[in-house]
Amino acid sequence: MKELIVVATTNGGLDDTVSPVFGRTPTFTLVEVEDGRIVGSQVVPNPFQAAAGGAGIQAAQFVAERRPRAVIAGNIGPNASGVLAQMGIDMVSAPGMRVRDAVEKYLRGELPSGPTGGYGPGMGYGPGRGMGRGYGRGWGAPPPPPPEGPSGGSPEELKRKISELERELDEVRRKLDELKGGR
Repeated sequence: MKELIVVATTNGGLDDTVSPVFGRTPTFTLVEVEDGRIVGSQVVPNPFQAAAGGAGIQAAQFVAERRPRAVIAGNIGPNASGVLAQMGIDMVSAPGMRVRDAVEKYLRGELPSGPTGGYGPGMGYGPGRGMGRGYGRGWGAPPPPPPEGPSGGSPEELKRKISELERELDEVRRKLDELKGGR
């Protein structure tokens, strides 16, 4: 049975090297395999290489439509790998390796499949300012503790708080009466 393996490439072809990126790779080399052997290949341009945003997800959907057994690239970002994982497509990291060698090693089980790496530049959770296209997704300071509610404190503290609120309420009523009388 013929199967398809998609490899992220720069120029394309079996003698090209595996691209370090997936979503913005210039080309994809579609490698047909049968009985553990390469039987054909085809190069297709990546229509999402220059996308303003979401290149990884769009490239993953483009590739997933072809129903490959695996995708080989240097690094596949978190959004693209989510799409590929949902489709049950193996993800293999083989940056800089010759396409033919990467496919053959994968077929022999010498290249492990799974998520291919970190989030890449700009997608960390440091206090960035968006220059790396992570749009400054820093965690920031932890939220302040919730204010103490009525259940917090001793009975004496609660009685003191009631007296304080009653004085404030009396002051508000006095000001309201002054305003009504001043019409």
